[in-house]
Amino acid sequence: MSICYLNGEYLPLDQARISPLDRGFLFGDGIYEVIPSYGGKLVGFGPHIDRMKEGMALIEIGFNWDHAQWKDLCEQLMAKNGNGNLGIYLHVSRGADTKRYHAYPEGVEPTLFAFTFEIAEPPVADKAKAKGYKVSSTEDLRWRRCHIKSTALLGNVMHFQKGYAEGNNETILYNANNELTEASACNAFIVKNGVVITPPLDTQILPGITRLMLLDILRKHTDIKVEERVVTMKEVAAADEVWITSSSKEVAPVISVDGKAVGTGQIGDVWLKAQKAFEAHRYDY
Repeated sequence: MSICYLNGEYLPLDQARISPLDRGFLFGDGIYEVIPSYGGKLVGFGPHIDRMKEGMALIEIGFNWDHAQWKDLCEQLMAKNGNGNLGIYLHVSRGADTKRYHAYPEGVEPTLFAFTFEIAEPPVADKAKAKGYKVSSTEDLRWRRCHIKSTALLGNVMHFQKGYAEGNNETILYNANNELTEASACNAFIVKNGVVITPPLDTQILPGITRLMLLDILRKHTDIKVEERVVTMKEVAAADEVWITSSSKEVAPVISVDGKAVGTGQIGDVWLKAQKAFEAHRYDY
């Protein structure tokens, strides 16, 4: 049994207990992050904690740990769980009130819960070893504050389930204007004529840490042209390559959308170059 952290204590995961009146349980009233680590080395730690602190500020949770405190927690959890290939889940809810009431309560201490889980080896830039993803698409029916990494993920879960039920690995989403937003648990990119294109950040899109890192790496360390702009689903259908990005998948090549092959239906050369660059710089952040 893995060792978790709950409100100041390290303990076996099956012994962790949280009140049923915790607002994270009742309302999904909390913020979370998942940080990948390989052999005790964290990927994207700084940006992940920046986003978590911003999310807590946006929903007015007063929890003011600095980066050093978060780093110590992550390092302790990695060490106590073997320093292998681990995802570190960090979760801060508003805490447990004495009643169920929609308004933010006063005088309630936030709940901090964290645990680790095993993840696969980091992806490698090798077409023969890369997994080609198949995705569904559907209109984005979630709430209009998708830039907040809230623990209230039912909308994302329902969209993911659509792709899963159709035998696919993910579901990419589009808005009422037929414009690409993201995927149920990933950001989305297309490649056309060698140019990497992704929708701009707004309230429709989670500011993904792998997205942030990838764009920065491509701009600093490659000659690949990058654009952040509106992408229509017509462009998705005509793309040479489609990618989805997340902390666990890094840069994942998509080979079909709704059963139709992307480009040639094979993993593309631009993906190979991008993943090589990401591999070389994944620990820089």
